[in-house]
Amino acid sequence: MPAIHPEQKTVSFKIVYCGTPLSGKTANLQQIHAKLDPHGRSDLVSLSTAKDRTLFFDFLSVESAAIPGYKTAFHLYTVPGQVTYNATLQLVLRQADGVVFVADSQMDRQRENVQAFQALEANLRLNGSSLDRLPLVLQYNKRDLPNTAPVEYLEFLLNNRPVPWLSFEADARGGRNILATLNAISQAVLAQFQAQHQASAEWVVA
Repeated sequence: MPAIHPEQKTVSFKIVYCGTPLSGKTANLQQIHAKLDPHGRSDLVSLSTAKDRTLFFDFLSVESAAIPGYKTAFHLYTVPGQVTYNATLQLVLRQADGVVFVADSQMDRQRENVQAFQALEANLRLNGSSLDRLPLVLQYNKRDLPNTAPVEYLEFLLNNRPVPWLSFEADARGGRNILATLNAISQAVLAQFQAQHQASAEWVVA
């Protein structure tokens, strides 16, 4: 649910990057942080273990002028992929306005991709939400590696539905399609927000 503050003329949206451990969620935020104008984004906050896995979340606030008259921000989070931290996943997913699922394209990680996606769906249900009501973009990361599964197989496993989600092939370390993924989920979140508030001219997005 977006946080709207009419007095301050601000609105903020929460986007959560989910996926298996080491799938590239943190690399996404690191690339976004590096590529964006420093005047339009915050510092990147990371909490990691000694093995460099995200323990709780990464957070990056990206400012935007997407809604006329309001200072708009997209708060980007990642969550741990380890099953041990499932409660943290549920907590960070609360009040999320959109989700990016970062899938590891390596062939031997497909079972983990499916399990992580099932955990995402289960935790959304526990929060009273679902992927039928929440914008989602799929990112097939690590396409630069030699042992990647065919995109058609990834689509069959994760995107086999009547209306497929938008998906991107990516290389988070190299930056390929990282900003395209962010732009897609941001536009989807704004479109849903506009649809929900179309009765009020104040919230019509240009």
